[in-house]
Amino acid sequence: MALVLVGINQNTANIEMREKVAFPPEIVESALAEIYALPPIREVVIVSTCNRTEIYLDFVEGGSEAPTGDALAQNRQLLDRQAQVVAWLSKFHNIEASELEQCSYSYASEDVVRHLMKVSCGLDSMVLGEPQILGQIKSAYAVSKDQQVVEQSLGRAFEEAFSIAKQVRTDTAIGENPVSVAYAAVALAERIFSDLSSLSVLLNRCWSHYRVSC
Repeated sequence: MALVLVGINQNTANIEMREKVAFPPEIVESALAEIYALPPIREVVIVSTCNRTEIYLDFVEGGSEAPTGDALAQNRQLLDRQAQVVAWLSKFHNIEASELEQCSYSYASEDVVRHLMKVSCGLDSMVLGEPQILGQIKSAYAVSKDQQVVEQSLGRAFEEAFSIAKQVRTDTAIGENPVSVAYAAVALAERIFSDLSSLSVLLNRCWSHYRVSC
């Protein structure tokens, strides 16, 4: 298993950059087909929301794999694969690769699965515990399955993440209160303004979420 993740999120990039690298639903299938065609890649899932774009990949293992226990070689290999994905991402979205390199992060092997579980549980969201991300990840995974660009390695990782997320919401109090960026915005507005009924509120809908401004 040679899993690699390259992504950006609300902690590493501003909203302008996040919008530049987003994958609206109408272009996801073509993006999957294009990156899947790169020779070393055998599985891919693209997760794209208002706050993150993450590309999960499984690379073909072969003679060029870094020897187990050789940390320097493994780090070099991860950097090479990250550069390959960043280069494709910059070309696809017509963005300078140097811009993406400054705000992207990458994980390999078990760290990919660990990060996926954290995101699925809402622990890496702008609002802790927000439930929408799990549905968005499930949708991204479903698209990759429909396109037949995901198999055993990523399939097992995503299915396990879904199971863990369900268990976390069942066994902990993380989902007891309604949480979202919109909910947090309204709650903050109620603290600042004594009477919201006297205010005009604008709901601006983008392709994957609602943004609320008062």
